[in-house]
Amino acid sequence: MNLRPLITAFAFLATVLFSNTDAFAETRVLVVVGPSNHPPGSHEVAAGGRLMKHCIEHMENVRGVKADVVTEWPKEQAVLDAASTVVFIGDQFPPMRMPDSVAIMAQLGAMMKRGCGIVCVHYATGLRAEDVGDDGAHPLLGWLGGYFATKCKHHQSIAKIYAAATITPAVPAHPVSRGWREFTLNDEPYINNYFGGEGNAVKAGVTVLATSMLPPNDPKNERVAWCVERADGGRGFGIVMPHFYRNWKNEDLRRFILNGIVWTAKHEVPADGVKTAAPDLAAFAPASIEPLPPKPKPAELPGAPK
Repeated sequence: MNLRPLITAFAFLATVLFSNTDAFAETRVLVVVGPSNHPPGSHEVAAGGRLMKHCIEHMENVRGVKADVVTEWPKEQAVLDAASTVVFIGDQFPPMRMPDSVAIMAQLGAMMKRGCGIVCVHYATGLRAEDVGDDGAHPLLGWLGGYFATKCKHHQSIAKIYAAATITPAVPAHPVSRGWREFTLNDEPYINNYFGGEGNAVKAGVTVLATSMLPPNDPKNERVAWCVERADGGRGFGIVMPHFYRNWKNEDLRRFILNGIVWTAKHEVPADGVKTAAPDLAAFAPASIEPLPPKPKPAELPGAPK
């Protein structure tokens, strides 16, 4: 029996596989947990970071994605180089609240330049007046596509908890919109967020993904989630929820956020969106899990007859 053709075929296959490290490379997500001084039950950024890692690594229909969770900016360059996308959770944009902010921003800028993705969850979308120029200029505007302006000179975003905020998909055909439907939460979706265009219009490359008619007493179609495809090849995703840790239980919200993480990492988002089992919130050691409030009576709903 002439084994030479078989040996040659195996040798060729081994050469292809072992010379192409991408065949075995895992996609890595870097979850950066910033400082927070909110009371138990709200924000819960450390528990939120651990929960996202669990969900990322247990996606039922997306394989090969691992997550690293850090509470300090990594000192190892290899960790930064390995990240396909970086997810921020904390009270305001964590790089501006961490020590050595200038150095962190420089390293993050290098990551963005090579096409790394970025995701900001809830208050991590926020910048203070001292973080930005008088005209609102800040690298996050380009990286993410917009931000929550906290008492800034150029713009005033609004943070308020609503008993029932309905979140509506704005572009159902977008990959980040796959598999989730309109949902209603008792939460604090920020409104009047800043996008930097003329009349606060979104700039080129930015897509509004979700809106909500807020506030109830004077409703406008507010932009509460968005994404950007940047000229450097990277992608950004901002979403201004959840404020309450308990709302990670909401499957539509959780899928929305995981879709955004997967998309910014340049993975294909499944046709039905990312699927995960409902997490046990207590397993991620939050300071508190507040129970869901009672459903409002019909007369308490916005616009309901008294």
